[in-house]
Amino acid sequence: MAKTYEQTPSRKVAFLGLGVMGGPMASHLAAAGHQVTVYNRTAAKARAWVGKHGGRIAATPREAAAGADFVFACVGNDADLRSVVLGDDGAFAGMTAGAVLVDHTTASADVARELHGVASRRGLHFVDAPVSGGEAGAVNGLLTVMCGCDAAPFDAMKPVAMAFSRAVTRLGESGSGQLAKMVNQICIAGLVQGLSEAVAFGQRAGLDMPAVLDVIGKGAAQSWQMDNRGKTMVEDKFDFGFAVDWMRKDLGLVLDEARRNGARLPATALVDQFYAELQNRGGGRWDTSSLIRLLNK
Repeated sequence: MAKTYEQTPSRKVAFLGLGVMGGPMASHLAAAGHQVTVYNRTAAKARAWVGKHGGRIAATPREAAAGADFVFACVGNDADLRSVVLGDDGAFAGMTAGAVLVDHTTASADVARELHGVASRRGLHFVDAPVSGGEAGAVNGLLTVMCGCDAAPFDAMKPVAMAFSRAVTRLGESGSGQLAKMVNQICIAGLVQGLSEAVAFGQRAGLDMPAVLDVIGKGAAQSWQMDNRGKTMVEDKFDFGFAVDWMRKDLGLVLDEARRNGARLPATALVDQFYAELQNRGGGRWDTSSLIRLLNK
């Protein structure tokens, strides 16, 4: 089913980072009628995107951000984010007063607060806005966006971000979006481990696991992970989805923050070790549901 876009005025936007998530997100902005300039570290990917979706290519983040009302970014980690935002060629250097940079990278709350401070001193706005929903959510324009920022830039950016989202929610001041994404990843880690143990147990017991999952998926055990990963776990298929390497990066952020705020995360720390074992087995690019392989093989 095609995405239906809300009627919003066409805005001049930039998108920095055209990876698995960023490329589809930028395409929804173009489809919604916004004027999109893209930047990607690998220029060939930017050329391919423009060839398919139109818009304009910029040679640097600064060039992409010049004159934009909103600059969206979706890169790999804190260092990648700083590299496209700060410095002479960074987005902040090209943005005009009052413009908003919306960061969809899953990064630390510290870097969000840092960049918010830099933006404020320059007369700009910064929104930390990590997303949940995975590649499928990006492709279908149905991401959930968790935002930490001041109220005014949030209200300005929300109608534009709805082009690739099902929900865009402000959860507090700068850093709150990243902290909420950490809560999200804690939940997912525990759910996937529990689902892995349940499926492995059912298989050992000789049950028809697709039928079992269908039944219990209508009750209190139901979850997104069960609905979308249960059957592929039974089939031992993991060559898709959210990679183990990415989850370990995210859980590293979670555990670092927990050390700072004193939160106790025994189950999350244990699941992080399990993901490390999958990496050691060559499974860094497998979907996170591959935890079951540690129980079956």
